[in-house]
Amino acid sequence: MSKVIAIGNYSEADLAKLKETFDPVFLAETTEIDSLDEATRAGITAAGFKGHKPFGAEAMDLLPNLGVIANFGVGYDSINVAAASERDIRVTNTPDVLNDDVADLAVAMLLMCGREMEHASQWARSGSWAEKGEYRLNRKVSGGRAGILGLGRIGREIAERLVPFKMDLHYWSRSEKETPGWTYHDSPEALAAAVDYLIVATVGGKATENIVSKEVLEALGSRGILVNISRGSTVDEEALIAALKSGGIYGAGLDVFVNEPKIDARFYEFDNVVIQPHQGSGTVETRAAMAKLQRDNISAFLAGNDLLTPVN
Repeated sequence: MSKVIAIGNYSEADLAKLKETFDPVFLAETTEIDSLDEATRAGITAAGFKGHKPFGAEAMDLLPNLGVIANFGVGYDSINVAAASERDIRVTNTPDVLNDDVADLAVAMLLMCGREMEHASQWARSGSWAEKGEYRLNRKVSGGRAGILGLGRIGREIAERLVPFKMDLHYWSRSEKETPGWTYHDSPEALAAAVDYLIVATVGGKATENIVSKEVLEALGSRGILVNISRGSTVDEEALIAALKSGGIYGAGLDVFVNEPKIDARFYEFDNVVIQPHQGSGTVETRAAMAKLQRDNISAFLAGNDLLTPVN
């Protein structure tokens, strides 16, 4: 009987590696745990989890001997960590290995929005360049003032990438960080008011829900570009849609959404919004590294060794 359960939409390659390493019980969602018989549930001591739907106390209680939940991803806001801690269940995540790809995409979306690359490409592809002439002038990005909302591992990687673009770097974080002269602001509103581009790289969860509020968007202003690679929950989408509609901000690059993959259809109406399908870490190399780190955490737990990337 397997000691491991794997929950989520894993790739074929990851499924094969999980089967080879642990021969786990595979489930699509936590809601399927109660379909397992009592003996199987009692035998589970480790869970690999991949997804954005909740892994809460009720699901944990169905696995009475569960000792670890190894999350696939750096964000673990879908897991009730407080409930896990109360039950002596350890939680791990997969930080660092995805930093480069997520930071790359953040910068790419900023450039795409400012330089209107998606629409300029369509202008050429559709034959409009030949028939109607040159594409309209767009926005210079280099040399601007960039604000990083959340200067953690990924936020710092984004900032480092913007230095060669001759950016004036500003940031907000829960505490002031040691930086090479970047400007700290004590609130998201103050940060937004000081910059041309606001890049959201903070963690998800209740503490940061709608941290990009109506007031933050107003402070960012009509020349401001918002880029979000964190979680959809960090942005007040109603306020953002209103700002886009009124010209309150210049544009946005969004990789994450509140009800993804069911994106609010109103976003499709704006030609100044770059939309990506939550693919920040979506490269073959990085997803393989994330999967390996998840498996390594499970293996460490089963062997009685220290976890590699503990959350609690």
